[in-house]
Amino acid sequence: MLGGGADALHHTARLLIACPDRSGIVAAVTGFLYNHGANITTLHEYSTDPTGGRFFMRVEFTMPDLDLSGAAIKDAFGRVLAERYQMQWHLSFARHHKRTVILASKQDHALLELLWRHKQGELHADIRAVISNHTDCEAAVREMGIAFHHVPSKRGDKATAEARILELLGDDTELVVLARYMQILSEDFVRRYPSRIINIHHSFLPAFVGARPYHQAHDRGVKLIGATAHYVTAELDAGPIIEQDVTRVSHKHGATDLVRLGRSIEREVLARAVTWHLEDRVLVHGNKTVVFN
Repeated sequence: MLGGGADALHHTARLLIACPDRSGIVAAVTGFLYNHGANITTLHEYSTDPTGGRFFMRVEFTMPDLDLSGAAIKDAFGRVLAERYQMQWHLSFARHHKRTVILASKQDHALLELLWRHKQGELHADIRAVISNHTDCEAAVREMGIAFHHVPSKRGDKATAEARILELLGDDTELVVLARYMQILSEDFVRRYPSRIINIHHSFLPAFVGARPYHQAHDRGVKLIGATAHYVTAELDAGPIIEQDVTRVSHKHGATDLVRLGRSIEREVLARAVTWHLEDRVLVHGNKTVVFN
């Protein structure tokens, strides 16, 4: 029998599945886990269409004898179920904190929100470093005990900056977070981290793509402003959306007011999206996401 807290976390695994929908999938998965001594603690499922649609599933379970790599259960699941149901699947472990690097620029509100939550134990990530093209947030980052790297981005020579960032990321970074990193990443850079770069855009996408979205919103006289956390793709601000939120504004608010009001939304939306990714709650389906929260 498992205890609570860290001990239970040590024995907790998460299984994400996407496959063509057909009868018997839930029974097959739960039966497999039961036969291997697992206790299912959470189960979510969704189908785009019960007849010929795409089926998505997230299962969280505990196993007292779960080995460090999960090799035995991975091998068995691959042989017994994955091929039969044409599954795309991923098994992860709650005890493993994903190796994460945050990219930032001058504005630090989204960055500091993530670092504060991490310090409070609310963000289960292994934050390896913060990389910024400015030094404004260096002192705050170092006070948190996290490595800081200044990589300036010179107009007309972004390739040099990207090469240095990739060098710092190394081969083992599992998640890159753009916490208001005000640079456009190259297609080659993005291709290295499919569905593993999360950006916060300061508008309710697909409205007001690109630069100065709050000013665009003010010019249009909108009554709602928002923020969008999404996975980064080669197309600017067009990747699969993970989370969004809004707040009301009025004719009395100037563009500067919208920027100020938007910061709170940006912090919350990015933190939620990153948390859900770290907890393996997000599955990408084309240019959409299925989020089990």
